[in-house]
Amino acid sequence: MLSQELQNYIDSLIQPRNGLLLEMEEYAHQNGVPIMEPAGIETLLQFLRIQQPEAILEVGTAIGYSALRMAFALPQTKIVTLERDEERFKLAVDYIKRADMHQQIIQISGDALELEEEVAGHGPFETIFIDAAKGQYKRFFEIYSRHLKPGGMIITDNVLFKGLVYNQEADSRRLRSLVKKIDEFNRWLAANQEYDTVILPIGDGIAVSKKR
Repeated sequence: MLSQELQNYIDSLIQPRNGLLLEMEEYAHQNGVPIMEPAGIETLLQFLRIQQPEAILEVGTAIGYSALRMAFALPQTKIVTLERDEERFKLAVDYIKRADMHQQIIQISGDALELEEEVAGHGPFETIFIDAAKGQYKRFFEIYSRHLKPGGMIITDNVLFKGLVYNQEADSRRLRSLVKKIDEFNRWLAANQEYDTVILPIGDGIAVSKKR
């Protein structure tokens, strides 16, 4: 992970967001909703600008923040996003409508572990972005990578999990179990011969996997 001084400097260079996005950031901060850290989302968007995908699958909508950021950056790209939490899904519907992006962003409510058949009808995808239940990352990857185009890219957030993955200082059994699962996912991903993967110590850790 970057030093706090360096992180603060990088964050200071990030350009201001529009009012709706700032409102969403404040809501997430006040209500403990996990959204990508500023440097992390900017890195994600830059990869997408370079790749210019026609269709993106997002596993984990939360309140719709990253889906909107992707839609604003890539106005010609179809985004399909999945969320199982009903309250967050409803908030995302509202935010996306307020942004007038409801035609570009297709929202699907339900558990991502059970939505493959419905998602398949919207694919295949050039990019898959995974940012949902950390303990299920490997299953999400295995399920939805079947709908990734050859040469496509899968980006996974939170793979360093606040540094706990490598410093092993989790202070509860549940947290230690989660950290172990993320570490196992990272090692499985790095050894996966179907993908070239790099883990970037940006934000909360981002894995970028390109299908061979």
